[in-house]
Amino acid sequence: MTVISAQNLSLTFKTNDGPVHALKDVNLDVGKGEFVSFIGPSGCGKTTFLRVIADLEQPTGGTITVNGMTPHEARMNRAYGYVFQAASLLPWRTIEKNIELPLEIMGFAKSEREKRVKNTLELVDLAGFGKKYPWQLSGGMQQRASIARALAFDADLLLMDEPFGALDEIVRDHLNEQLLKLWKRTNKTICFVTHSIPEAVYLSTKIVVMSPRPGRVTDIIESTLPDERPLDIRETPEFLKIAHRVREGLRAGHSYDD
Repeated sequence: MTVISAQNLSLTFKTNDGPVHALKDVNLDVGKGEFVSFIGPSGCGKTTFLRVIADLEQPTGGTITVNGMTPHEARMNRAYGYVFQAASLLPWRTIEKNIELPLEIMGFAKSEREKRVKNTLELVDLAGFGKKYPWQLSGGMQQRASIARALAFDADLLLMDEPFGALDEIVRDHLNEQLLKLWKRTNKTICFVTHSIPEAVYLSTKIVVMSPRPGRVTDIIESTLPDERPLDIRETPEFLKIAHRVREGLRAGHSYDD
């Protein structure tokens, strides 16, 4: 089943300095249960593409569907959860109250909210931290709380915009492992933006390599790595071969004259 389908998708921003071509002729299908990473240099349209899926930006050419609907219809049907680069937790609300916020807005009953908060806290290994405030948690724990908030209303699609980019390498590695386990347990479809080649290769079933502006897809790499991925898989020839292909795709993208 296809969750996201983009056909000749383009987006041009109008600015005082002239048009900015953020995306150009993007063709991509994302299947149910896939973990798809988007990688490319800054300004290549990775986040813009995620925002188009989420109905936060409107394409100026081509088409895109989410679960067979327009992005607007998908948003109204609460078809996705969104995890931003920063945890964006409200400092005056406890962790459990932060996770509960979208459920309150959606009008879930109190008993159902409490049940979902409890379940998602356990899912991201934050059971026992619900009464804490964001400032009492580490950066990595705050991001896990942000992921829990996106999972709370149980959407099948999770959009993640560089959620671990600001974290140190040790914490990032740990959260990469946890995210893979979470993905396997929940069978969500995940679209994940990153600047890190090792992160993209380690996490993904499919890697989408994008060129500098205007953002185009230069390569789509289907991962041949096994489902079970300990961190030391990153030292294997198969991992290094995929990483090399990603690097070559990024290098080829820079050869465009646009």
